[in-house]
Amino acid sequence: MIESGSEELEPEANNKMDEEDRGNLEILLREAAGVLRELGYTGPLCNEEALLRSCESGAKCQLFTSLCGWLVSELKSVSFLVENISPTEGPADSETFQLEMSGVMSELHCPYTALTSGNVTSRLLRPANCLQLIVFLSTELEAARLLKRSSVSTSEPVKHNEDILDELRLIGKALDLPEISPDVPVTELMRELENKISEVSGTAEMSPPLFKADLQPEQWETLQELHYSMLKEYECRMRMLVTRFDVTVQSFHWSDRAQVKEKLMNEVFWPLRKSLTVESKITVPHLLAAREDYSRILHTCNAAFCQKTRTAIQKVLMTGTVPDRGGRPNEIEPPMPTWEKRREGGGGGGGHQRWGKRNKRKRN
Repeated sequence: MIESGSEELEPEANNKMDEEDRGNLEILLREAAGVLRELGYTGPLCNEEALLRSCESGAKCQLFTSLCGWLVSELKSVSFLVENISPTEGPADSETFQLEMSGVMSELHCPYTALTSGNVTSRLLRPANCLQLIVFLSTELEAARLLKRSSVSTSEPVKHNEDILDELRLIGKALDLPEISPDVPVTELMRELENKISEVSGTAEMSPPLFKADLQPEQWETLQELHYSMLKEYECRMRMLVTRFDVTVQSFHWSDRAQVKEKLMNEVFWPLRKSLTVESKITVPHLLAAREDYSRILHTCNAAFCQKTRTAIQKVLMTGTVPDRGGRPNEIEPPMPTWEKRREGGGGGGGHQRWGKRNKRKRN
């Protein structure tokens, strides 16, 4: 009796579960379609019916993978995302697409376990997971766009008097001057600041300023333009270094041992990574505040300087037979040595030694 009763309740429980799954799927569908419209997406999956049909096929659907590719490319344009994905050309590319998407989820620290755990090649085969992926990528894109829009670029000149007044207020606060009123004439305010600075600098032991030139207004404008050019150059170089750093750290995650300790590695790496910013905080006031003792010109080849910087590793001398590292193109006879697959049992360094010895015999 108990067994028959339990058998009769099972279809009701399954129907209830199916209704709950359908309800969650409809909520995800409406959320995904709404956020795509907010992002300005006008592709073939802009309506809910087409979006649901593509998610039912998942990674095997070319339209679905194209939508994910659009979201990732838009996210890369407004953030520091390194990973990338390629839209599929058919069901045969579904596994490759899911592997690439797994890297994107790992870099974005996706909190949804359905998209980060389990078999990588079967995560995007259920419509609920596909809709969850679209919602996650869309909300990440919205947040990245808002952060990009709210961040003030340091490469634009100051055009508002309110910003200049704020700087003067900070100077007055540092000099213990009373609150600056907006009605005070600029000439009188600058005179008060100059008198207070002269008074403070007369009592304090301070080295002379590093920048002593008296510039005309047009020269100050030229200096400001040079400053902005250097900021752009610094940002370009720093962005390149940070990208190389991200790619290098990412390569360490390829080994099997690193994949097991991926969470631990990210806990150590990301706090350090977030401190690396590509924008420079140096402004023209920093140049004016620099003193002569900040400028130190040291000759690294000086004997006295080398005594203070010499380390124990510089005293290590390599002796014996060492591999010939080349570096002499004019002495290498054609044809050039070719790369060969490493053979079992070692012997990789012997070829370098024989090559060096043969060149040594020719020179003798």
